[in-house]
Amino acid sequence: MVLSQHIFKLIEKHCGRAITRSADCEFVALDIESVTGEHIGVNTIKRLLGFIDDEREPRQTTLDIIARYLGSATWDALVNRSEMMVTSDFIPGKRKEIMVRELEVGKRVRISYHPNRVLTLEYLGDYHFTVVDSVNGKLQTGDQLTLTHIIHQYPLLVSEVVRNGRSLGAFTAGDPYGITYHILP
Repeated sequence: MVLSQHIFKLIEKHCGRAITRSADCEFVALDIESVTGEHIGVNTIKRLLGFIDDEREPRQTTLDIIARYLGSATWDALVNRSEMMVTSDFIPGKRKEIMVRELEVGKRVRISYHPNRVLTLEYLGDYHFTVVDSVNGKLQTGDQLTLTHIIHQYPLLVSEVVRNGRSLGAFTAGDPYGITYHILP
């Protein structure tokens, strides 16, 4: 799991510096420990901030330490507070995303999101996917999805889910934390 862009920005603001490279994560880990008295490993910080590509979900205690670092009692309290504060923002640099129109038919994409949900989708063409595997989520194997973008650290926005020939409507996954994805070989 990678933290949302909003939480990432809160961490940058709190530690007083831009986090632009892997080495900056060492400073963040030390700052978290100096503020909270609790330790989070540098590699965990790198995973949460997107410098290490890893699908593992962090422990709740890790998320709670980050919340305390940012002035909230718990992770859930931080997320609830953050949802009320976010209105709009510019995204610096180029965001990591899949342009669906550029995928080859038959290509598979694995998508992970909080808490411990994993989808494997196969591209059918014309912005349509089929779910080939679903772990711990509401989507089921065989569901047909229509979507135009898959964006790292943002929710997955599916414009339509069709199950057994019946439209279930739109679907959002990974809100508010965002998703991570991997294009499978």
